[in-house]
Amino acid sequence: MKISNETKVGAITALAITVLVLGFNFLKGKTLFGKSHTLYAKYKNVQGLANSNPVMINGLQVGQVYSITTDKNMKEILVNINMTKEVNIPSNSVALIKSSLLGVTSIDIKLGDANTYIGKNDTIPTAASTGMFSEVLGKVDPVLYQVTKAVTSIDSVLLSVNRILDPSAKNNIASILVNLNRTTASLVASGASLEKLLNMQTGALSKTLDNLSSFTTNLSANNDKINTILSNLDKTSANLAKLELEKTLNTLNSTIGELKSLVGKVNTNSGTLGLLLNDTKLYNNLAATANKLNLLIDDLKTNPKRYVNISVFGKKNKGTGLTVPLPDTVNAPYIRQ
Repeated sequence: MKISNETKVGAITALAITVLVLGFNFLKGKTLFGKSHTLYAKYKNVQGLANSNPVMINGLQVGQVYSITTDKNMKEILVNINMTKEVNIPSNSVALIKSSLLGVTSIDIKLGDANTYIGKNDTIPTAASTGMFSEVLGKVDPVLYQVTKAVTSIDSVLLSVNRILDPSAKNNIASILVNLNRTTASLVASGASLEKLLNMQTGALSKTLDNLSSFTTNLSANNDKINTILSNLDKTSANLAKLELEKTLNTLNSTIGELKSLVGKVNTNSGTLGLLLNDTKLYNNLAATANKLNLLIDDLKTNPKRYVNISVFGKKNKGTGLTVPLPDTVNAPYIRQ
């Protein structure tokens, strides 16, 4: 069977395309045969990391960098890692970017001690790299390396302190120290005064305590006399209270008796007040006198000529006077007896 030239060219072209794709993926870090999975890592600075750079764990290559992407702001760079070996990576592991002396940049995964592991297509935690010089210095002179780290930490602390202690804060701290100095001086003076007060020989508190002790001693020595005085005072006050109460009761009883006698006399017909209250004769006489006085006043108003005559040619009225008051006398009407 004869194969045409067109078929040969097509087969060669397909084979070349297949080899090109497989080679391109191999150069990018994809394995041609075998199992692999993907992990992601996020960095702010990849330090020259490129595709197909190795991924190492304890000096052994376990994968390659497949792709590196970022946004327009360049604040975060996403690295796609193709893991070619099946390894358990604890969840607290850290992926660091390392640069060798030959200029090859790789990702070194520092394994953690967690009991859980990072799954496929998960993101592994990252940290800033210490740099190649620090690693070399740590291997050559560990003590100098630790000193360098300590100086760096101290420098960071001093920068933070300088940012906190601005001029206004420094002035405030100076004012606080001045006030603290004054407070300390006041405390020293107060301590001297307190020491003088508490002095066992000349202190005022000591003298006061001595006087108080003497006073309590005198009270204890005269306890019986004080009890006798208090007892006598209690009896005297009781007698005075009893005496005043009896006197008041006697006076009140005498007053009540006199009042009862007075009321009894008023209720009887003996005496002026009793007759005035109980006898109607005085009332009738007063009423008759009032009636006659009203009649006289009305007659004077009606027949004034009978009582006063000032006319030269007139004659005296000799008519009969009123026998009853006038009708307008309403306040004191005439009462016939």
